[in-house]
Amino acid sequence: MDLSIVLIVLGLVLAGGYGWYVNLITRRNDVREAMGSIDVQLRKRFDLLPNIVALAAKFMAHEKELLEGLTALRARVGAPYAKDDPAEVAAHLEASRALEVGMLRLFAVAENYPELRSAETVTRAQATFEEVEGNIAAARRFYNSAVTRLNNAVEIFPGSLIARIANVQPFPFYEVEEAAAREPVDVNKLMG
Repeated sequence: MDLSIVLIVLGLVLAGGYGWYVNLITRRNDVREAMGSIDVQLRKRFDLLPNIVALAAKFMAHEKELLEGLTALRARVGAPYAKDDPAEVAAHLEASRALEVGMLRLFAVAENYPELRSAETVTRAQATFEEVEGNIAAARRFYNSAVTRLNNAVEIFPGSLIARIANVQPFPFYEVEEAAAREPVDVNKLMG
């Protein structure tokens, strides 16, 4: 009789552990899916950038440093990374944030060029960029929600033990750079 109770308790512990393991893997896959959605939107931004830079270059020859910086950031965002490595995901997201800030700087500087601002192609490119940024914001919310669920499951006992065994790690959040998000753009600083 005592052996059957021990086996039942052991079975319940194993079933609970397996259930938690399945939960962790499901949540990690949700994070991967959300990161994939962000990558789709980042790819749209990535593909849009050369056209915007080429248009702006015609009018802003002396803004060479800004345009070269955007091109370098585009290369960093486009570089492959390991989607299961939280450090590489964090570096990818940081490059994406920097590219977003650079694009906002570009459009702020473009405001000083009436012939550029009024060009229909640039206006359409800017509208497309704003649409992509809106899609990235929505994907960011979905990703951060999935990361919150995963990180909670990984950090709360017994998930912390099971996560260590299953090699499931917490992932970084995709946050907007505070300074860029809150400060108004001062075109004089950008041109000075």
